[in-house]
Amino acid sequence: QVQLLESGGDSVQAGGSLRLSCVASGVTVIWRCMAWFRQNAGRDREGVAAIAVNGDTVFADSVKGRFTISTDNANNTLYLEMMNLKDEDTAIYYCAAARTSWCDESLASSGFTYWGQGTQVTVSS
Repeated sequence: QVQLLESGGDSVQAGGSLRLSCVASGVTVIWRCMAWFRQNAGRDREGVAAIAVNGDTVFADSVKGRFTISTDNANNTLYLEMMNLKDEDTAIYYCAAARTSWCDESLASSGFTYWGQGTQVTVSS
């Protein structure tokens, strides 16, 4: 059984930083495309960042230069480092695992099979 458990969400001031974690069980994070998505009330789920098995990364234009995605094989964990946070980054952030080793550059949610429950990030100015 695959489980993805996110943590690290918090309320922060604009310009601040957070690191989100996603501990995986039943799936090995370095063997699949792993990604972070986010969703705010009344909006569609948006792909934020993804990392492929070969280390290639994809980022949404809105977070390029501010967010970093990485995996930790020893702890089977996916991370999202977020810097210079903005009000518009406020959302529930979800961890997701695809069945493929490569990532679709479009960050379409349809490519992902397993999802976590989400962690809330709130940014205020």
